Amino acid sequence: MAIASARHILVSTEAECLALKNRIDAGEDFADIARAYSQCPSKAQGGDLGQFGPGMMVREFDEVVFSADVNTLQGPVKTQFGYHLLEVTSRS
Repeated sequence: MAIASARHILVSTEAECLALKNRIDAGEDFADIARAYSQCPSKAQGGDLGQFGPGMMVREFDEVVFSADVNTLQGPVKTQFGYHLLEVTSRS
């Protein structure tokens, strides 16, 4: 079974998600942005979700985590919780 590690930022609007993505793309630190803006409790860890396998996260999230290139910023990804920026930090 595949195992991935990822970090994410959860916000309520696509516009906010895109604005934060632009800031990270421009060189701001992902973890700092997560701590300041994410609505997920993982913000305390800079958005780090730790390790998980397929099916442990919502489908839209899983699809990106188990297909995107490692260490690339992905999103906005819309789920029932809101809009996510996510980065796969490892996958095996």
